[in-house]
This record gives sequence, C-alpha cells and structure tokens, in this order.
Amino acid sequence: MKMFTFGYGSRISGPLRALIALAIGIMMVLRPDNALTTVVKVIAAFILASGVVSLIVGLKEKKNGSLPLMSFNALVDIIIGIVLFSAPGFVAKFIIYLIGFVLLGFGIMQILALFSAKRVMGLGLGAFILPTVVTLVGGFLIFNPFAESVMVMIAGAAIIVYGASELLSSWKMKKAIDEYEIHQAPAQEQPVQQENPLENVKDVEYEKVDEQ
Repeated sequence: MKMFTFGYGSRISGPLRALIALAIGIMMVLRPDNALTTVVKVIAAFILASGVVSLIVGLKEKKNGSLPLMSFNALVDIIIGIVLFSAPGFVAKFIIYLIGFVLLGFGIMQILALFSAKRVMGLGLGAFILPTVVTLVGGFLIFNPFAESVMVMIAGAAIIVYGASELLSSWKMKKAIDEYEIHQAPAQEQPVQQENPLENVKDVEYEKVDEQ
C-alpha cells in the first residue's frame, strides 16, 4: 500500500504554504481596497526569486548538462515576474479567478492526502471539514458572482481557512507518514550464519588391519 503524499513529501512545504496563505488572507481581509494589487506583487516577487535561484543553480550544474533547460525555465520565470510587477493592476482583475483555481486544487489535494492517511491512522470526518470548505469556496470564487470588494473579502477569508487547514493537514500527514514508515519498513535481515563443515562429522569405530 502506497501513500498519496503529493505536496507533503517535504516536512516544511505544507507549513510554509500555510504561513504564506495566512499572511495573504489576513492582508486581504484587513485591506481589501488595494489587497489584490499587493497580492500580485507578492506573487511576482516569488516567481522572480524562483527564476533567479533556478538560473544560479543552472549555472552551478552547467557541467552536468542541465543548464539549457534550467536557463529556459529561469528565463520564463523572470519574464513572468517582471510582467506581473510592471502591470499588477491589470493582472489583479483576474486574480480572484486564479485564487479560486488554486484553492480548488489545493483543497482536492488535501482531501486525497487525508484519505490516504486515513488508511494508516484513524481520522474522523472532522478532519475533512476544512479541506471540503476550501474546495467548495474555491469553486465558488471561479464563478465570481459578486462585486470585487465582496469577493476580495470572501477570497481572503477562504485563504485564511485554507492556511489553517493546511497546518492541520501537514501535522496529520507528518504523523501518518511516520506511522507508514514504521509499519512498512522492511525487517532487518538477520546475518546468515555460515555452516561449519565439521559440524555434522561423527566419530566412527574402526579396526586396524595388519599388513601381511
């Protein structure tokens, strides 16, 4: 039996996503007037930083032949980051839809991961409440039925719920992965004892024959 651990393979990836989500969500709830533009700039900064890091890593791995691909990916990230930084107001018009798709995807990922963890350790239905809410609100945001100010508040609150849900899911997944590794770890092979060739040798009686 294998566990679905996509997104939770690293011990810090889940908590890091949660902290970023909580910070963005709180900002959107407290400052809904210019929150979307700020969110776009934050996303642009992350993408730009990722591109720069990829470029540096690619230069270090040049001898392994990975430079062309990593340089292309880094260049794309840097261009996207610069474009987002240059026109945050234009991109902000579509950010609600993007947030909806992201919350929908992350909510489904959480539900799948928790179902996988449920097979390893006991999880009640309460563990699935927040991820389900995040998934439903993500789908709701995609339709964007209300005015922008209302949608910003809803999106901010949904991101906060996602952040809290991500923290809980990360903790539960850490416990489940530890349980899985304990129970699925192969038993240590006992060292094979070499058979003593003289062990089965028996003493026998014999008579000495006189030579003629």
